[in-house]
Amino acid sequence: MPETATPETDSASLPTDTGVARLARVYAQAIVDAADTAGCRSEVLAELGSMVRDVLAKVPTAAAVFASPRITAEEKSAMIDKICAGKVLPTTLHSLHILARHGRLGLLREVVEAAAALSDERDGLQRATFTTAVPLDRPGQESLTAEVGSLIGLRLAPTFIVNPDIIGGLVVRIEDTVYDHSVATSLERLGDRLKQRSINEVQHRRDRIGSA
Repeated sequence: MPETATPETDSASLPTDTGVARLARVYAQAIVDAADTAGCRSEVLAELGSMVRDVLAKVPTAAAVFASPRITAEEKSAMIDKICAGKVLPTTLHSLHILARHGRLGLLREVVEAAAALSDERDGLQRATFTTAVPLDRPGQESLTAEVGSLIGLRLAPTFIVNPDIIGGLVVRIEDTVYDHSVATSLERLGDRLKQRSINEVQHRRDRIGSA
């Protein structure tokens, strides 16, 4: 994977979330490019995602080591080899070593998220978040994704979230657009209409009394 000319500073030194996102996108593009060249994009993204979910999320000390500016790049690379060598593809391993060398392992989660988004873009997919009141099995998710995608004319890359507070129905978010068909929202709108009707009736009575 080609190395990017990036200052050798720890991720904690970045001043803004925008700066973190922009930097993560740079590394994500390099990783996706290298994986495409090797013909293993989906496998590399899956392995990096597993590192975030199954290692960093479950072993806080590993996450702390990755993010610490006090631990050298060589020590971090040795830890990567201990965790991953022989268990992941060479492109995955090399990507982790590049992040370690540049002091960016603390950004691994953001890099993986940016790489997944970039991969979807290259495949012509629009990212969408589906919120349901109860979990859906895989066939249910696939069917719902296909149905919504057909209705709005887009190929969707879905993420499913469960939120019992919506009671029932569905909320779909695509970038800044929200399609809200939840029972909770319907009840709220009904409540607003009933409230407005009561206000109108009270005002009407006042008007009648005043005119009398």
